[in-house]
Amino acid sequence: MAEPTPDKSAPTTSYEPQDIKASASRNVVINASGHVQELPRNFSLLSLAGIGLVVGNVWPAIGGSILVAIFNGGPPGVLYEFITVSVFYWLVALSIAELASAIPTSAGVYHWASVTPGVGTRLGRTLGFFAGWWNYLAWIMGAASMASIFGNTIVQMYALNHEGFEAKAWHVFIVYIITTWLSCAAVCFGNKAMPHLNKFGVFVILAGFIITVIVVTVMPGRGGRPAHAPSSFVWTEWTADIGYPDGFVFLAGMLNGAYSVGSVHATTPLSEEIPYPQINVPKAIGLQVSIGFVTGLSYLIAIMYAIHDYGALFESPYPIAEIYWQATGSVAGATGLLSLVMICIGLTVVGLLVDCGRTLWSLSRDKVTPFPKILGSVNKSLDVPVASTVVSSALVTLLGCLYVGSTTAFNAFVGTFILLSTSGFLAAILPNLLTGRKNIKFGPFHMRGWIGFAVNGVACAYMLVWFVIYCFPYYLPTDAATMNYASLIWGGLTILVALWWFLGVGDDYEGPLTTGGIVSEAETTKGAVKPVPLTQEC
Repeated sequence: MAEPTPDKSAPTTSYEPQDIKASASRNVVINASGHVQELPRNFSLLSLAGIGLVVGNVWPAIGGSILVAIFNGGPPGVLYEFITVSVFYWLVALSIAELASAIPTSAGVYHWASVTPGVGTRLGRTLGFFAGWWNYLAWIMGAASMASIFGNTIVQMYALNHEGFEAKAWHVFIVYIITTWLSCAAVCFGNKAMPHLNKFGVFVILAGFIITVIVVTVMPGRGGRPAHAPSSFVWTEWTADIGYPDGFVFLAGMLNGAYSVGSVHATTPLSEEIPYPQINVPKAIGLQVSIGFVTGLSYLIAIMYAIHDYGALFESPYPIAEIYWQATGSVAGATGLLSLVMICIGLTVVGLLVDCGRTLWSLSRDKVTPFPKILGSVNKSLDVPVASTVVSSALVTLLGCLYVGSTTAFNAFVGTFILLSTSGFLAAILPNLLTGRKNIKFGPFHMRGWIGFAVNGVACAYMLVWFVIYCFPYYLPTDAATMNYASLIWGGLTILVALWWFLGVGDDYEGPLTTGGIVSEAETTKGAVKPVPLTQEC
């Protein structure tokens, strides 16, 4: 493959990262982040797209959270809200893919937010710092959420097969803890196998989708089972009794779709572990978003037609299990379909801890976190940032403790995933737009002219408006149990980050400085990179 050529029309910068300055005497290889290449590039396009599909995990994530979605308009609300929010996230994905093509780094939105306002500026340093923490905390919330869905799936599979069993929060918590630490061990000790695991994840996601859609489509109406739901129920019978006007219900209901499609940057933490990331990371993002949309929408249509007792969903502790039982008419059938969700979500937890560990590591090497020498290190024998992965797993475990004490409190924390990830996206994309898209050197994927401005502009407008909408209470009237605490928790976490900015970060913090255009041996070599003279274009 030919080496990608940066866009010559973009402006250059006279800034050089400290690692680049030091490289001349040390004969090391610097990657696009401006740091020494430490991790082997063992991923291929398929395995990178695999982690995007596994972390995105659109159709199993929708299934695991269907109860929340169904309140916002019933089946028509679920479908149309998913389609609408997906279109907006395509624009966000395009904006992220363009930045990833320009500066393919594990730091992701942290790096981009630091340089798009102007490299070396105080605004860039500050904005990048906050963006990095928002992004990392979003991954932690996502990992906690999926671990809880995995735990619920296991417990409800047991409950289906043991009549009279009453599921408790501590049952879910036990599975949650086991899953988190087994996944942590897989990430730390199975790094060489991780690309193969992600390829397996692609197979499982697609095979599970095909099997589930076939089963829930074919079995209703056969063998004395109730027939499919009428098309009017699926497409036109709007039902929403949550105290808001129907128009606002639709807008607020898009949060449910955003939760399942919102991790469009899932592949970017591995940008330093694949050859030719300027080309392959945008491709992986495109594959993740397109396959996620097709499988997610098809799955939703199939399970909506399988419902014949709509009221039973609201009485079930795990509605997707009820839908599977209604579709198959048997406990064994429902258990089998739930096992597919279980496998997919189990792989998702592993992928999320990969992203958590890489994200914390990339922040620590720039001295953004406490104990940067420890958290910013890579275990040379395992080729993994072990310390950052273990700390991330510990934070996920602490969140899990909330589940035992109060599921309301736990759901409030993990519900901030969209607000936190959106904040990171905005911090990276909006300054790029407001500065005329001229502070970085664009890579092979470049939205030229008015197209880039239009895509960035609509993406930012969507995120700004819906950031506010997603903070409204879920129901009216509301009480302490049903209140939406996402904005409160987002604000509290942001205050903690601000305190660390003022009290914990030293004067030597300067943040990322590379603005694109670096294509070295680090970007073009598969596997571990041996020290060779640097090829730099800056």
